[in-house]
Amino acid sequence: MPWPRPPPRCTANVTLHVGAGTFQPVRTEDLSQHRMHSEWFEVSAETVAAIERTRSSGGRIVAVGTTTLRALESAARDGELKAGARETDIFITPGFKFQIVDLLVTNFHLPRSTLMMLVSAFAGHAHVRALYAHAVRERYRFFSYGDAMLLARTAG
Repeated sequence: MPWPRPPPRCTANVTLHVGAGTFQPVRTEDLSQHRMHSEWFEVSAETVAAIERTRSSGGRIVAVGTTTLRALESAARDGELKAGARETDIFITPGFKFQIVDLLVTNFHLPRSTLMMLVSAFAGHAHVRALYAHAVRERYRFFSYGDAMLLARTAG
């Protein structure tokens, strides 16, 4: 029996003008009180078409970087991925319902950051805590120029 052919691979671009708010620590215990700064992003019609082709052929969507993930999930906030340029203040925390991204390549983020909350929402809080315990034990580098990881979205 022959092996099934893998879906075709493609790359597509998104643009997000990252603001300082992405890197600011969360200073409130109640996450609903934290406000993200607004950031401009653009998802092209070509990118939307590439994502639709990938999905229809059984492929998975891999975001390289949390900014890519934020732009794609912002573009699908009303339930459908839409091309265009607009502002977003999306703050992704555990309980967020991801619609677009299946896998995420990202670095190890600092504690109490919005990015740490994003990866916890994406891959599961307990799983991320275990990964970080390993990273600390093995002396991985953290922050923007640190070691990277590939995360799979948790079911749910």
